[in-house]
Amino acid sequence: MRKLYRNARLQDSETLQDILVEDGRFAGIGPDLKAEGAQVIDLAGKLVTPPYVDPHIHLDYVYTARQEGATNQTGTLFEGIQRWSETKAGASLDEIKARARRAVREEMAAGVQYIRTHADVTDPAMTSLKALLELRDELKDIVTIQIVAFPQEGMYAYKGGDELVEEGLRMGADCVGAIPHFELAREFGEKSVHKAVELALKYDKLIDLHCDETDDDQSRFLELLTALTYQAGIGDRTTASHTCSFGSANNAYAFRLMKTLVRAKLNFISCPTENIYLEGRQDSYPKRRGLTRVKELHDAGINVCFAQDSISDPWYPLGNGNLMNILDHGIHICQMMSFEEIDHALDLITVNGARTMHLLDQYGIEVGKPANFVVLDAPSPFEAIRQRAGILRSVRDGRELFVRIPSSLQSDVPLFA
Repeated sequence: MRKLYRNARLQDSETLQDILVEDGRFAGIGPDLKAEGAQVIDLAGKLVTPPYVDPHIHLDYVYTARQEGATNQTGTLFEGIQRWSETKAGASLDEIKARARRAVREEMAAGVQYIRTHADVTDPAMTSLKALLELRDELKDIVTIQIVAFPQEGMYAYKGGDELVEEGLRMGADCVGAIPHFELAREFGEKSVHKAVELALKYDKLIDLHCDETDDDQSRFLELLTALTYQAGIGDRTTASHTCSFGSANNAYAFRLMKTLVRAKLNFISCPTENIYLEGRQDSYPKRRGLTRVKELHDAGINVCFAQDSISDPWYPLGNGNLMNILDHGIHICQMMSFEEIDHALDLITVNGARTMHLLDQYGIEVGKPANFVVLDAPSPFEAIRQRAGILRSVRDGRELFVRIPSSLQSDVPLFA
């Protein structure tokens, strides 16, 4: 069916545009389009953007925070890992799928259509990975899911962890994962970074490392990851997630490394709500925010995006998949609130995430590309962020996944008239 969406406000247009969708793709974009026989939908000047992208979440962990033995009393990253290690054996494939499906539903209801999830492979049974591989295939028509073969307990801190990561890639995972700052010694952390690059080249996979997620300003795995991927020519296929310690490193070191980051074209993912919650736990005052140098990376032209990371698991008790909440926290914490920064802030949860996931060839509101987009309850990017606007409509391959009626205020008081 042909559909003509009239009066759409696009991010890069001063005037209202029409969007013609045909055979699941964008067939025309411009003012006053003609389309005989098309179903006409008036968007009434609401903002239209590409779908939201959540490039970093752990779908196998969601909704486990209150399970027996899973409560994180200290609120630290390392206790979270310990709690998960002690409780994950009780999770069945069907139970993981049910929880993950619920989280995907929450994210999609908030405008997300692209997700990269980590699957813990430090489990000889590969229960998490099997569950998420099945879910990826079952939901492929309504959401794009990438999976990282992630050794939550370490490639080398967990016996045979490196072999399990490789097995995960053979089973169909899209990305190589690692957690070098959790290994038993810096030498083993460095070994895991080398191994991740080796596996990515061997299996032609993307890389996404939990990298330097610590307040330790001497954690240096980002530097090694950058050097290795730059030399291998795969920097743009590589993601450094978290990199919290980079926010604690001294400026002389940071700005020297920044030049290599620009050359390597690495992607960065910051998880604002989780990292401000987990990090700085050993600080008194002043207390660090715990995030990487998002503003400085962004200003240097390096691709940075925001992500949810956790939904009520041993690392983070809250979270609901609403990336507008994540964006709101992120631009406050990172002090990215000039008018120009606010006007372009939606990129942090849309196109920048798509670039990180290597999806730009099929992502964006352009003629010929799949007709995937969302309609926000706001007339502009600035107002969408100021009002933390919700999603009115989500369209996937020209099919409407859901439509919401805009909220309205009814009152007899003249002030609200």
